[in-house]
Amino acid sequence: MQLKIMPKKKRLSAGRAPLMLFLCQMISALEVPLDPKLLEDLVQPPTITQQSPKDYIIDPRENIVIQCEAKGKPPPSFSWTRNGTHFDIDKDPLVTMKPGSGTLTINIMSEGKAETYEGVYQCTARNERGAAISNNIVIRPSRSPLWTKEKLEPITLRNGQSLVLPCRPPVGLPPPIIFWMDNSFQRLPQSERVSQGLNGDLYFSNVLPEDTREDYICYARFNHTQTIQQKQPISVKVISAKSHRQRPPTFLTPDGNTSRKEELRGNVLSLECIAEGLPTPIIYWIKEDGTLPVNRTFYRNFKKTLQIVQVTEADSGNYQCIAKNSLGAIHHTISVTVKAAPYWIIAPQNLVLSPEEDGTLICRANGNPKPRISWLSNGVPIEIAPDDPSRKIDGDTIIFSKVQERSSAVYQCNASNEYGYLLANAFVNVLAEPPRILTSANTLYQVIANRPALLDCAFFGSPLPVIEWFKDAKGSALREDIYVLHENGTLEIPVAQKDSTGTYTCVARNKLGMAKNDVHLEIKDPTRIIKQPEYAVVQRGSTVSFECKVKHDHTLIPTVTWLKDHGELPNDGRFTVDKDYLVVADVNDDDGGTYTCVANTTLDNVSASAVLSVVAPTPTPAPIYDVPNPPFDLELTDQLDRSVQLSWTPGDDNNSPITKFIIEYEDAMHEPGLWHHQAEVPGTQTTAQLKLSPYVNYSFRVMAENNLGRSLPSEASEQYLTKAAEPDKNPTAVEGLGSEPDNLVITWKPLNGFESNGPGLQYKVSWRQKDGDDEWTSVVVANVSKYIVSGTPTFVPYLIKVQALNDAGFAPEPAAVMGHSGEDLPMVAPGNVHVNVVNSTLAEVHWDPVPLKSIRGHLQGYRIYYWKTQSSLTRNRRHIEKKILTFQGSKTHGMLPGLEPFSHYTLNVRVVNGKGEGPASPDKVFNTPEGVPSAPSSLKIVNPTLDSLTLEWEPPSHPNGILTEYTLKYQPINSTHELGPLVDLKIPANKTRWILKNLNISTRYKFYFYAQTAAGSGSQITEEAITTVDEGKLVYPRISKLTTAAAETSANISWEYEGPELVNFYVEYGVAGTMASRQVDIATQGWFIGLMCAVALLILILLIVCFIRRNKGGKYPVKEKEDAHADPEIQPMKEDDGTFGEYSDAEDHKPLKKGSRTPSDRTVKKEDSDDSLVDYGEGVNGQFNEDGSFIGQYSGKKEKEPAEGNESSEAPSPVNAMNSFV
Repeated sequence: MQLKIMPKKKRLSAGRAPLMLFLCQMISALEVPLDPKLLEDLVQPPTITQQSPKDYIIDPRENIVIQCEAKGKPPPSFSWTRNGTHFDIDKDPLVTMKPGSGTLTINIMSEGKAETYEGVYQCTARNERGAAISNNIVIRPSRSPLWTKEKLEPITLRNGQSLVLPCRPPVGLPPPIIFWMDNSFQRLPQSERVSQGLNGDLYFSNVLPEDTREDYICYARFNHTQTIQQKQPISVKVISAKSHRQRPPTFLTPDGNTSRKEELRGNVLSLECIAEGLPTPIIYWIKEDGTLPVNRTFYRNFKKTLQIVQVTEADSGNYQCIAKNSLGAIHHTISVTVKAAPYWIIAPQNLVLSPEEDGTLICRANGNPKPRISWLSNGVPIEIAPDDPSRKIDGDTIIFSKVQERSSAVYQCNASNEYGYLLANAFVNVLAEPPRILTSANTLYQVIANRPALLDCAFFGSPLPVIEWFKDAKGSALREDIYVLHENGTLEIPVAQKDSTGTYTCVARNKLGMAKNDVHLEIKDPTRIIKQPEYAVVQRGSTVSFECKVKHDHTLIPTVTWLKDHGELPNDGRFTVDKDYLVVADVNDDDGGTYTCVANTTLDNVSASAVLSVVAPTPTPAPIYDVPNPPFDLELTDQLDRSVQLSWTPGDDNNSPITKFIIEYEDAMHEPGLWHHQAEVPGTQTTAQLKLSPYVNYSFRVMAENNLGRSLPSEASEQYLTKAAEPDKNPTAVEGLGSEPDNLVITWKPLNGFESNGPGLQYKVSWRQKDGDDEWTSVVVANVSKYIVSGTPTFVPYLIKVQALNDAGFAPEPAAVMGHSGEDLPMVAPGNVHVNVVNSTLAEVHWDPVPLKSIRGHLQGYRIYYWKTQSSLTRNRRHIEKKILTFQGSKTHGMLPGLEPFSHYTLNVRVVNGKGEGPASPDKVFNTPEGVPSAPSSLKIVNPTLDSLTLEWEPPSHPNGILTEYTLKYQPINSTHELGPLVDLKIPANKTRWILKNLNISTRYKFYFYAQTAAGSGSQITEEAITTVDEGKLVYPRISKLTTAAAETSANISWEYEGPELVNFYVEYGVAGTMASRQVDIATQGWFIGLMCAVALLILILLIVCFIRRNKGGKYPVKEKEDAHADPEIQPMKEDDGTFGEYSDAEDHKPLKKGSRTPSDRTVKKEDSDDSLVDYGEGVNGQFNEDGSFIGQYSGKKEKEPAEGNESSEAPSPVNAMNSFV
């Protein structure tokens, strides 16, 4: 019985349909043998299983074997026809039939000729259920005839001409293969210029002198007989011509502008165009009104041949070949028509029907021209075959209705046209059989997870059984929304998961009975290579290792094999395989290549490869160090209520060994997204036993750490929810403090969700007085952090307990802590307060402590309020500003710093608790003694004369006692900024003005001024001033004794000068003769007089500016000289400790600097003539006052200096400014 398995998938139904035998889990159409047990009692019509080809060309030197094999039940008998008539093999001693087979053997090697048995043969296989026939097998012996004798004349032609060497081989069967060679059996070279055509001729587009030879030989090879025939050699001589004309292409083949080509569907279409011309033409191909089919088009013979494989009717059309060279182009059109021998659309299929069933045989074919369909029954044309009332012919379909057992037969469908025929056998077998399941019972299927699982249920029955599947003996059949039910009974699970494991039952039913079978499915973890070999570049002579770490299902035993370049490893002791590693020692160049690790189990296999490159030894580069790669492949095992084992695979350590692994967890139930530290293990360990808390939905992740830092976290593990339990701990930070005098506020830090250990977290709060015999009072509250007990006595100690509980039970008994009820204000003031004055700014206060019971709370300390009521010098009362000092704890004395000297103070003391302050003690009054005064508030020097200065001042703002006198010290400053002798003068305390007489004329003085009390001298104030100048001593500028000394390229001019310093000199000179008109006395010239006036005005302005700057004071550039000559006794005092400090006034004003001097020889120097007004002020930023005086800093340097201090409010007169110039 010949059976097919259909690729169609559909739900199995109990409707009437053709019955088929399905014995294979594959879905594609497939011939399958019957089950041996089924064959013992199941009849089947004959089926041809093997036969010789339709066109059978035989070797006449060997015996003829004509194959015909068939199967059926009972076994069929065989017979043959030859040329349409019965072939009686018993009458021919040379013909034998193979036992149990229809194959014929004709022994022609001993005697007889092959031509005798040439003809058309057909085999018939027959049993009681029908007869099947073979194709018509045409037997023809192969032929390899010799070349006909011919005389070939030598060919002589000129260089550049075209040439065709004909081959014209003898007609053989099958046609020979043609090629051109020389006498040495060497193939002749071919090119775009010289090539062989499809007909075997050799074409030259143009000849060259090197084409001259006498042994152009065409050979014909007859493959069937393994013989080669040779044509007579052809001689060709090419004569060199001095000049040969180039020409456009013309075709050597095919002829004309158009031609026609016919080919059969499925064959190779070969189109050829060969052109001649000079230069050699190039061939191009196009298809008119279309494109050449992609992937089926090929160019042969230097594009002179176009081939299209598996040609179809759509390839019909006009194809154009174009030959082109530099002189022109020519084209030829080939009209292609594709015909088709018959080919199947629907070939008839075997039918197994039960009595009274219906069925159809369909025979549908196509071709060009359209084939004719004819039917045969048991090898006889159906028109003359015995009549069957259940059969009806409808063109290419036979319709069967209500068949009976006698309807069994073999039908042949013949589809033929002028190009060939198709013959197909299909039987109709009418059977009545209950269902049978042919798959072995309790078959175990093992499948890798996430792959398809196919559970077989090969069955047979007539009528066609309905197949259903059940899992684990459950009541409902498996449905196609999850599973795929194939027509052959196979159950497919497209993606098998762990929960697919179980027992599956296949049930087959038809009207004659029912059969079932159990199979078992186990799902295994896939084999994985979790550490793959990596690409390596090593030096010759070194050692390299490849790692291949495999993870697999624990029930499967893998085998790991290493390959090199997809073959076995070399049999060399340098290659060693140790557990997860392949080690290659003493690497050489031959060791380079691809190394593959293959892990096999009985169910799957995986592989991973890496390339090894071997290089010459080079200086070893520094390895790249980095933090480790993250661990991966986390797995939870040994899952218990309070522990779990976590395992992982380390990532690459990046050349720095892993020192430890850090494990973190996430509680997805209480704190999703927040990771906490769980544990740390050494870097050599890849598993950890983790302690767990109840009622937590755990996820874990692992980080690796080496000396360079910590890796990124691994991917999170699967989640694991632990069971609920009673709390392990109680709240912390339990306190009892009252917010009011009559309550107790109990607070605590509640447990977090992780610590709750289960749902329904609450707290049991208990309290009782510490010093009483009361019983514990308890209350259970929700998950809060505070409970208030009302109606308590004031500030009484309590014992407090807070215990956690949840739905599973109570936490351990907590320890009691002590608290206090609310505080109230203290009732008693400190007594016996007295003050001990230490000095003018410090006093010590003492008091007696209050009774503890009167405090009514936690003692915080004592607080002193003190304030200055009035000064000893002033009686007017101002706003009283109280100051507070708090002394912590139970101290009974304290210091009051920062008091003002010579003042009246009042203070009181209060006790402080957590609620606030108690009543104040009676006020206590005390006085501070005198201190040194502050500096005088101001010092001004007015009305300067030739020999006197007037000083005016204001008393100190803080006299700190009764002033006894003022001290004035002063000393002159000469023109070199040196300090003169110091004069000390005492002034009565009631004075605010003093005149100094008998001073030097036009002299600067430095003044030091301070006040005194009985406690000592106060801080000083300084100032500077200048006495006025005598106008009669003014000197005007004068130049005399002008001399010149001329050289070849220069002149030296010198003169004597008398007058003020800091002037500019101008020299006018010219070429002799050009200034004759100006040889006059320079002193009488107007320009000179104007110049001198401008110089005088400039000097006057500078003097005014200098005087203003000197009145502002400041540090001297000759500070070191002043320090060296100053008397230590008269150095100014620092305000803070009364000692003398640096020589400067309070505002740090700068004095005038010494001006530049004219050289003694009176010669002009550049540095003396570059001075300008900008040099003595603020550069381009200098400004003038409203009265025209210049504001700026006098300085001998070019760079700018910022103005310092405050400007004097009194502008000096021009006379004073003139007198101040030294």
